[in-house]
Amino acid sequence: MAPSEIIQAKKRRTRKDYAYHLDYRTRWSDNDMYGHLNNSNYAFLIDSIVNTYLITHCGLNPFNNSSSSSTGSTTSNHIGLVVSSYCDYFASVSFPDVLDLGLRVVKLGSTSVTYEVGVFKRGEESVKAVGGFTHVFVGKEGMKPAKGGMDERIRKGLEKLVVEDSREAKL
Repeated sequence: MAPSEIIQAKKRRTRKDYAYHLDYRTRWSDNDMYGHLNNSNYAFLIDSIVNTYLITHCGLNPFNNSSSSSTGSTTSNHIGLVVSSYCDYFASVSFPDVLDLGLRVVKLGSTSVTYEVGVFKRGEESVKAVGGFTHVFVGKEGMKPAKGGMDERIRKGLEKLVVEDSREAKL
């Protein structure tokens, strides 16, 4: 696909294109001097939905150095490092907007995953921004790529978000 076709495809995203959703209530401090959400806050939003999903659905526990939590459940010995990121902006949002963030996986490798996040304003159907990043999973100790691939629990959780259409996965 040509770059302009990729942007147009992203502009057509709807909430149903994303399997997992998270609300975010903007704050006064999120605005920049132009009265809209500061660009750097989009990276915060993308990071927040991705890590919320990894912690709540994939067993990731970045705060625990051992492989079991205080409840006795097994957690991953892997963490994800961001190796690339992007965001395409289509319309402005600002305080006091409530946002609906949507998450999907566009590529799932053996040790890496590429996420896409759609940013929607509550009550509006048009996507305001589409961004994402790529994580490479590494062992907590040594920070080397995960031998044998990412933790199975992480993989199983991420598989639930994978985009099925191979044409879409190239976006």
